[in-house]
Amino acid sequence: MENQGASVVISHHILDGKQQEYEQWLNEIVPLTRHSKGFIDWQMIRPISGLTFVYTVIIRFDTIENLKNWIDSDDRKKLIEKAGPLFRKNDNYKIKSGLDFLFENENETKVPVRWKQFLVTWSAIYPLSLVVPLLLLPFLRVLKIPANHYSDGLLISASIVFLMVFIVMPNYTKLIRKWLFK
Repeated sequence: MENQGASVVISHHILDGKQQEYEQWLNEIVPLTRHSKGFIDWQMIRPISGLTFVYTVIIRFDTIENLKNWIDSDDRKKLIEKAGPLFRKNDNYKIKSGLDFLFENENETKVPVRWKQFLVTWSAIYPLSLVVPLLLLPFLRVLKIPANHYSDGLLISASIVFLMVFIVMPNYTKLIRKWLFK
């Protein structure tokens, strides 16, 4: 198996009024996770106060094996059991490797073969890599931001990744769904 990294997206639906207890519970599980073998990083998306009660956590590990070891660890299981009374729904998670999350489809349980992922990703990034600099660089100069190879590259790549993850790939994969998942 390739060492291409692995991510887990965890959704916790917290009962009304239990957010403070959940935040305290996070203070226990976050250090445990950060010290796990192969841990790379952790991102938390907190709910909007008074509107939603879902916490979404994205955790990345260097290999899918290290991620599964952490998910199945006794320490994590004990902490999930401890937090159980705070959850509206059970602990829900999805494990993805590499860029599989870009190809997620509600109606499919599998991900496309790697060569199709490569072609689709490349065919989406190539036009963005041509168009984004043409649009972004003049805008940065109008804002009086001086030309700098590194900062320009940082902003261009951030724009391309943002567009890929949130706009291009969700729509593109819907458009070519039949071919992609065949």
